[in-house]
Amino acid sequence: MCLAVPGKILEIIEGEELLKIAKVSFGGAVKVINISFVPDAKIGDYVIAHVGFALNIIDEEEAQKTMDYLRQIGDIK
Repeated sequence: MCLAVPGKILEIIEGEELLKIAKVSFGGAVKVINISFVPDAKIGDYVIAHVGFALNIIDEEEAQKTMDYLRQIGDIK
């Protein structure tokens, strides 16, 4: 099963149009992902990411709810 998870953008690393990347925190684990699909994303925004790509921007409340559910089922700490 594949899962898209919320993460908070910590830093945007400017790149070409198709390779705009950012450092994103997923419950404390920081990963570098492609944010080209969400060109309006900015530092502090929460995004839903899947296999290294941000798919859309979500609000903080929704991100926190999702993280809480993942903690409950033991997928994250």
